[in-house]
Amino acid sequence: MGRFLVICCGGALGTGTRFLVSTWAAQHVGTGFPRGTLFINVTGSFILAFITELSLASGAVPETTRLFLTTGLMGGYTTYSSFNYETLALATEGAHGLAALYLALTVVAGLVAGVLGVVAARGLARLSPPPGLVSAELARLAELRAQLESTLQHPPGGETT
Repeated sequence: MGRFLVICCGGALGTGTRFLVSTWAAQHVGTGFPRGTLFINVTGSFILAFITELSLASGAVPETTRLFLTTGLMGGYTTYSSFNYETLALATEGAHGLAALYLALTVVAGLVAGVLGVVAARGLARLSPPPGLVSAELARLAELRAQLESTLQHPPGGETT
């Protein structure tokens, strides 16, 4: 039940974000071409691919966080149904060229963004230390600190500081 609620919360945030981005795009760049939905679907493709690949490649994203971000947030943020309706609306209005352009841009840009997300995640995963390395190094530093403190409190030859 906990993962279900986490995914639902992510979906609510994603839906709200989509509303804000779409509203902003309509007010600032107009409604003649569905730029807001295109932007949402392309950035969503990048983010979903990035998070999923980073999670799989490095284990850096815990499963519950991955589900919140991908199934929840990106599931609510991206929107095939709006893309479908806007493409049909352009075609119905006789803007067949724009409908075809929108269809092609969404599919191609979404795939390119997904590939870039995977590449970026793999690059980041290579830069990140393997899981457990940081905690092992912190444990080693704590051990060295304890040795240093012991040496300072009881130096060889009996001198104290």
